[in-house]
Amino acid sequence: MTNDELSVPKTKYMKKMQAAASPNDYVASLSGWQLKAVKKLRTAVRSAGSLEETIKWGHLVYICNGPVLLIRAEDERVLFGFWRGKHLTQIEQRLKPSGKYNMATLILHESTRLTREVAMRLAEEAIRLNKELGDPTKVPKR
Repeated sequence: MTNDELSVPKTKYMKKMQAAASPNDYVASLSGWQLKAVKKLRTAVRSAGSLEETIKWGHLVYICNGPVLLIRAEDERVLFGFWRGKHLTQIEQRLKPSGKYNMATLILHESTRLTREVAMRLAEEAIRLNKELGDPTKVPKR
């Protein structure tokens, strides 16, 4: 394994937590493989472009002309989700479409591998799409 891989090592069960007051508090509340995975994803995302980082819906959300992506740690997995994720499957085929706004999510488990390069490419393309197409939550319904 290289330093560029976003590897998710094994750990114990993670307890439910209250909503964090800030992104740093959110990360500080994590432990084990979820902490390592979230730190690596967060570093890759923050390197991808100019994003506002905030806590929404109890997890990390990144905004540029509307919501771009999320990082959410759960007991058994970490979610790396994109509001325009259905447009990103050519970069990462493991993205699973769900919900509205063309959402798609990559589900990371303790053995899932994702390179920093791919995480950054996903974030960069998601930022570009929001800049080009606008806020995905403001798209008129058909």
